[in-house]
Amino acid sequence: MSINAVENVIHTIREQRVILDADLARLYGTTTKALNQAVKRNPERFPEDFAFVLTGQEVTVLRSQIVTANSTGRGGRRTLPYVFTEHGAIMAANVLNSPRAVEMSVYVVRAFIRMREVIGQSKELAARLGAVEKRLAEHDDSIKALVQAVRALMAPPEKPKRRIGFKKDES
Repeated sequence: MSINAVENVIHTIREQRVILDADLARLYGTTTKALNQAVKRNPERFPEDFAFVLTGQEVTVLRSQIVTANSTGRGGRRTLPYVFTEHGAIMAANVLNSPRAVEMSVYVVRAFIRMREVIGQSKELAARLGAVEKRLAEHDDSIKALVQAVRALMAPPEKPKRRIGFKKDES
């Protein structure tokens, strides 16, 4: 199993990176039902910031993003899925206590860490880009002023207009 494969099942919901219960169960070599039963048997180990149940609207949005089958009709889920944060995934491995779950939890944690680093780098890059744009905006104003000054210098000087009529001698 590669870290990239684990990264592909991590989604962002409620501004948190999470793994669906079905994906986590598959990674840990168990059934979704067994994983969810373990969570329900140990509610004190899974506070809201470790695992939570998706709303119907969140499931619809997620389903459209990951292009999964529709849940209506034969088969499919009858309950809303749990999602696990990084800490919830580790706790699930501890609760399941199987060698495969412990082994895979290392990959899951590494995938979360790598995603956090990538997101941190992209935020840093966005900040740098913002600073460059700001500097360019300042330079744009300077360049515009310079171009206007050059155009003013390039314009032919105005010749004094000759007055029509007679000149009166003032002496």
